[in-house]
Amino acid sequence: MKTLIRTAAAVALTAVMATPAMAKDTVALVVSTLNNPFFVTMKEGAEKKAAELNVDLIVLDSQNDPARELANIEDLTVRQVSAIMLNPTDSDAASNAARMVNRAGIPLLTLDRGVTRGKVASHIASDNVAGGKLAGDFIAQKLGKGAQVGQLEGVAGTSAARDRGEGFTQAVSANGFNLRSSQPADFDRTKGLNVAENMLASNPKLQAIFAQNDEMALGALRAARGAGKEVLIVGFDGTEEGIAAVNRGLLAATVAQQPALIGSMGVDAAVKVINGQAVDAVQPVPLQIISK
Repeated sequence: MKTLIRTAAAVALTAVMATPAMAKDTVALVVSTLNNPFFVTMKEGAEKKAAELNVDLIVLDSQNDPARELANIEDLTVRQVSAIMLNPTDSDAASNAARMVNRAGIPLLTLDRGVTRGKVASHIASDNVAGGKLAGDFIAQKLGKGAQVGQLEGVAGTSAARDRGEGFTQAVSANGFNLRSSQPADFDRTKGLNVAENMLASNPKLQAIFAQNDEMALGALRAARGAGKEVLIVGFDGTEEGIAAVNRGLLAATVAQQPALIGSMGVDAAVKVINGQAVDAVQPVPLQIISK
């Protein structure tokens, strides 16, 4: 009898040992570009939360190319990851990627920028409209109503550029600004430098520039210094370098986002969706203006 019990126990133990360990969920993050400190910080926030929640995280860089973004998404749908977080290169173009994810039956979440079409479980981002208005109102506090201002726009077609521009337009109207020029510089520092140089040359009385991200603001700063002009420059994102420039009195202010928190909240929401828990359709991340 004892032999039978021992044999049964051994069989049960063998069965337990033969059963494979439950695989960890795999969450993917497709980032518009990792050639921007803001999105690098977002990735790091996602990585930290993934480690904390014991899920695997795949990060793919679209290099600001919608075609590469679509290829990244296609690869992830074939691999049947548990959930996909998308930071779109272009909100309109990313609709095709969103529909591909929807057809694959994989939960989709968007970070920082939304998609124009497609089913999204949750969108996690700052209130970019409020941030654009916050930047404009700060300029009004410093220069008063009727100031002559310019704007450096982000990548056309992204929700972030559209919404930040909408908020700034509200401030322009509310404060009676004379908007002398508003041109795209694609969230890029070098393009921000070149566009700002032309903007300052064409508008010698320009008093302030709102740049829709810190990278363009830092480019505009170089342009203003190169032209020997005193221009109040306000950025957006609150990157480490942007905040450092504010503290040194070089940039007037930056509207600070929390990219690490956006990444962290994205992973947290993705895991909840995977586990069948309810999440809010829109999850706003707080903003603040940082000035010296």
